[in-house]
Amino acid sequence: MRSLLIKLSQLDQRLFKWVNGRLHHRVLSILLYYLTHLGGATFTITATVLASWLAPAPWNSAALHSLVALAVSHVPVAIVKKLYPRVRPHLALPETNTFRNPLVDHSFPSGHTTAIFSVTVPIMILIPWTTAILLPIALIVGTSRMYLGLHYPSDVLAGGVIGSLTAWLTVALWP
Repeated sequence: MRSLLIKLSQLDQRLFKWVNGRLHHRVLSILLYYLTHLGGATFTITATVLASWLAPAPWNSAALHSLVALAVSHVPVAIVKKLYPRVRPHLALPETNTFRNPLVDHSFPSGHTTAIFSVTVPIMILIPWTTAILLPIALIVGTSRMYLGLHYPSDVLAGGVIGSLTAWLTVALWP
C-alpha cells in the first residue's frame, strides 16, 4: 500500500510539473491568471446571488441550486484542509512557476475547483445544453490552479469531485 501511495505521489508531481512548467506561455499566463478567479469566492458568490435574484426562470432556480451547493461544498473542503494540511506545490517544489501573491494556506483540496464545479454542475443538470460551455470553463479553472503553481492534480481532482458531488446531491435532494 505504501508503495502505491509513493507512486501516486510521484505521478501527481510529474503531472503538476508538466502543467506548471512545460505548458507555460505568455498568453496562457495572462489568460489563466484572470480565468482562475471564476472559481474564487467573490465571483462565485456574487454571480449566484445576483442570478438567483435577477435572472428569469429557469436560470434563477438553477442559480439558487448553485448557491446552496457552493455554500454546502465548502464545509467538507474546510474539514479536509484541516485534516490533511498539504503544503502548496510552489512552497514544496522550488522550480515552480508562480504569479503575484501566491496563497500559502493548505492546498488539498482545491477550493476554487470545488467552487466552480459546485456552481456549474447544477446548471448543467437543470439546463443540459449549457454543459458544452460550462464544463470547459470548469476544467480550465481547475487546470489554472496547477498552471499557477497553487495545486497538485490530486488537489484539483478532489475539489472537482467534492464540488460535483455536492452539486448533484443538492439538485437530487431539492424539495
